[in-house]
Amino acid sequence: MSGAAPPSTSDQLAHQRTDLAGDRTVMAADRTLMAWIRTALSMIGFGFTIYKFLHAFAESGSVHLRRPQSPRNLGIFLAALGTGSLVAGLVQYVQMLRQIHISALRTSVTFYVSCAVVILGLTILLGIVAGVGPF
Repeated sequence: MSGAAPPSTSDQLAHQRTDLAGDRTVMAADRTLMAWIRTALSMIGFGFTIYKFLHAFAESGSVHLRRPQSPRNLGIFLAALGTGSLVAGLVQYVQMLRQIHISALRTSVTFYVSCAVVILGLTILLGIVAGVGPF
């Protein structure tokens, strides 16, 4: 039994367990932010697809829409809802990290991916609203 490590003190065990609890909380916040990303991407993508699909049908003349602005309005609504929900998720994420005293600058890749998706959502939203670009 000479190769066994000496028993840890209770302070060392408590510190180790507290550190692990903080890590688990950060990972849970990351998973929550990833869920926000999935939801936002779905809404943004679905809004863009509906807009382009119905807009193409209306322009081809094969479908007559009672309200010609409906595809645009629905696309704007879903793209704005997806982008706004991801911004809310980012705010929640940063607040959680601040609550457990972790700097928002020391974040995971999930944070940066969500920022990129917000930029993508704003770009698509601007493209639908202004009718510019490849949209």
